[in-house]
Amino acid sequence: MKNYLNFESDIKNLEDELDKLKDPYNQSGLSEVDTQKISQIQNELDEKLKMVYANLDPWQTTMVARHEDRPKSKFFIDNLFEDFIPLSGDRFYGEDLSVLCGFAKFKGLSVLVIGQEKGEDLDSRIKRNFGMMRPEGYRKTIRLMQLADKFNIPIISFIDTPGAYPGVGAEERGQAEAIAKSIECCMKLKVPTIAIVIGEGGSGGAIALASSNKVLMLENAIYSVISPEGCASILWRDPKKTLEAATAMKLSSKDLLDLNIIDEIIEEPTGGAHRDREKVLKSVQVSIEKSLIEFTDLSGDEILEKRKSKFLSIGRTKGLYKSGNNNDKLILQTNNFDKLIQKIKINKKKFILIFFLLSFLVVLGLFI
Repeated sequence: MKNYLNFESDIKNLEDELDKLKDPYNQSGLSEVDTQKISQIQNELDEKLKMVYANLDPWQTTMVARHEDRPKSKFFIDNLFEDFIPLSGDRFYGEDLSVLCGFAKFKGLSVLVIGQEKGEDLDSRIKRNFGMMRPEGYRKTIRLMQLADKFNIPIISFIDTPGAYPGVGAEERGQAEAIAKSIECCMKLKVPTIAIVIGEGGSGGAIALASSNKVLMLENAIYSVISPEGCASILWRDPKKTLEAATAMKLSSKDLLDLNIIDEIIEEPTGGAHRDREKVLKSVQVSIEKSLIEFTDLSGDEILEKRKSKFLSIGRTKGLYKSGNNNDKLILQTNNFDKLIQKIKINKKKFILIFFLLSFLVVLGLFI
């Protein structure tokens, strides 16, 4: 049974009609299959899918990213990699089933694969905690990323989480510290790192694994600091203002590419990745292969420097900018009016003297 989103009612009606036409044993009894009518409805369906998915608003994109039939990390791991060896435990507390980790082969190359896994049905979603990682999950990935770095093995991560798990137990075991340590680990690695946002990329729970040399994103995925519902509740005091929140947050792949937050958009089949899993699988494979080739001739230090420069350059035209050649010294970049106000504050006495002098000259000119 197919699952439809609330803006896909016309698509559902056309597909239902198409299914009836293809079934000779329909409610009217045995009849001939009308191939001409089938062809006509199929063309209408294709056009409707193109029109709807070419004009998705940010909230509709969010719904597509969360679609329950959307391919999950386990699907990509099972079909893109060979000889996958799952590894468990953080060596401190225990195992976290919301993240899959292990070494595998990609086109004959040894890689470390990490995948945040939401699950395919209710039982597996509960088992996987809906893709919300606990501290032990982040500590597990840190342990394995450091191991991969030691043996010069590239790291490929699949991002799909609404965010890190906010439960009491997770907080007691140091959730924030684990996320911070994971980001720190990602930024210190001297091996190529590639992150692919395949569904939701929610907050620190996502960036903890997505601080990578290359951040790729499926066309209808989302990547944001908070969910649209959370943002609407905080800023608008109304959780129903999801469209306004999603629009303001610029969480779509197109917006994020324009902002240089991500490096590449991986095209999805018309109607979303869930409509043609094999096609999106091939697209992801090609993008990973292309990204890995870029690092073939680079040293570990060059790979690290590229990652560092990539993240320091985000928002450089607004906000912080580098002072000289020192990447560690960042200065707040402001517009010309702000710069003038700043100069006035610094040279307050001089500006007051100039103001009174000009005022005196103006008054003197009136009497002459």
